[in-house]
Amino acid sequence: MRYELVIFDNDGVLVDSEPLSNTILAGYLTELGHPTSYEDSLRDYMGAAVHRVHDLVGERTGQRLPADFDDTLHARVFAAFERELEPVDGVVELLSGLATDKVPYCVASSGSHERIRVGHRKTGLDRWFDDSVIFSAQDVGRGKPAPDLFLHAAARMGVAPERCVVVEDSPLGVAAAQAAGMDVYAFTAMTPAGKLTGANGYFSRMTELPGLLG
Repeated sequence: MRYELVIFDNDGVLVDSEPLSNTILAGYLTELGHPTSYEDSLRDYMGAAVHRVHDLVGERTGQRLPADFDDTLHARVFAAFERELEPVDGVVELLSGLATDKVPYCVASSGSHERIRVGHRKTGLDRWFDDSVIFSAQDVGRGKPAPDLFLHAAARMGVAPERCVVVEDSPLGVAAAQAAGMDVYAFTAMTPAGKLTGANGYFSRMTELPGLLG
């Protein structure tokens, strides 16, 4: 294999959370007087840390979201996860293959550590990820499209950025991987390839990823 570390995004790549979380986010923002469709939420916030929601609402309206916005949003999202969340189709088989082949991997997500853990427990992916291979934008302060999170994950895993490959599904994530000097393969199950420009390769099913990884 030509890479020494596979860095996975979490939401939309490992767990099928984007439809749930963006439906809830759009509904909550609309409820607060900031009309937002599901499509708006995907376009503006998919792949981003929650501070981007505060930033964009502030820039567009001059208003601040409620102090308890993050807590309320997370509570609603976590409740939906507990009811409905599933792993992305084919991910369990993919992770099993990487583990069998002793290929190092980790997750680097814009979501909080709690969000990652809630999703992994519900879907059974906690079997494949212990705390030593879970990295969050909480760890670095700046989320995607800044490269900080991916560079932090690579440093903690002891691998040079140019020896890493990122698996992403959002424009912000692809941009962050590029900024980090890493190859990136874009998962197009939800986002068309045309919106994930600059990736080194594209795939729509997890069964296709091993061939790209070499």
